[in-house]
Amino acid sequence: MPIQTVAVDLGARSYEVRIGAGLLARVGAEIAPLLRRPRVAVLTDENVAALHLDALREGLGDIQMTALALPPGEGTKGWPEFSRAVEWLLAEKVERRDIVIALGGGVIGDLAGFAAAVLRRGVRFVQIPTSLLAQVDSSVGGKTGINSPHGKNLIGAFHQPSLVLADIGLLATLPPRDFLAGYGEVVKYGLLGDARFFDWLEANGPALAAGDAALRQYAVHRSVEMKAAIVSRDETEEGERALLNLGHTFCHALESATGYGPRLLHGEGVAIGCALAFEVSQRLGLCSQEAPSRVRAHLRAMGMKTDLADIGGDLPDADGLLALMAQDKKVQDGKLRFILARGIGEAFVADGVDLGVVRGVLAEGLRGR
Repeated sequence: MPIQTVAVDLGARSYEVRIGAGLLARVGAEIAPLLRRPRVAVLTDENVAALHLDALREGLGDIQMTALALPPGEGTKGWPEFSRAVEWLLAEKVERRDIVIALGGGVIGDLAGFAAAVLRRGVRFVQIPTSLLAQVDSSVGGKTGINSPHGKNLIGAFHQPSLVLADIGLLATLPPRDFLAGYGEVVKYGLLGDARFFDWLEANGPALAAGDAALRQYAVHRSVEMKAAIVSRDETEEGERALLNLGHTFCHALESATGYGPRLLHGEGVAIGCALAFEVSQRLGLCSQEAPSRVRAHLRAMGMKTDLADIGGDLPDADGLLALMAQDKKVQDGKLRFILARGIGEAFVADGVDLGVVRGVLAEGLRGR
């Protein structure tokens, strides 16, 4: 398939997301128009570096590259590694007019973007997402940041990339669990605003997961298209962009409860969170009984986590999970905001949700463990 381009329309800060196979091999030509001098600084992680750093260096051609590989995993997204990254960029004499490249998944993209946002009060950066989750979600939209012991993504900034290069070929190197975790974010797009896309995923999801490159490119393109349109209308999440958080209020609480570790990957938490959001919606009489059942059926057909019972190890009780949700950055005036749904493809922002219903859904899920 040819390279596809999605524009993120933000006036003077507009940029393109380019999607297709082989982009890493031609990265030098892709980013050359952005460079003031032939030099880039790359932030990546050790796993991605072993797989793709040599290919990036080769693809850059005559452009000089310096790189720092951080430890892999969500635990990297905190003050110690963030500080290390910023100090390294300063030691490498990265100037305000230079380019930082984020080569990796969501953790590296968020951390590198935040480092670029604060370095010399803001330098430009390019996202080269290597995971499905990063290609369809975290690399687009300019949300950057790190985690705190108080919660996920509570420290950060809106800092838009100058370019996103989503090389579909890189997805072939992902372990199956990581690919399916990213698929949790793909499903989210269908659930929040495109019922026909969800229908398409039900029909094509298994072949997509098995490696069909054309299906993978379509799924990434449609997801990015939806996110770009929402971000263009609501960059800093004053309204509509909040819909992109479908499943995330539950997810972030579960990630906090599991220590941001390998027990629960972010995309797995999103999938479980989406199922819980539809369950709460159904209990509140907002959608049919069929909707949450259909969500869970598709996730199970893909071999994904769907319920609290699928998370290994201990979890807090329902009140403990609600307390963790209260730290979510979407809390306004001390009140939790949920993204609920009137049906598949019909998500909306809900204030004043009966927490008794949420507590009941969580307690029921925990009893199933």
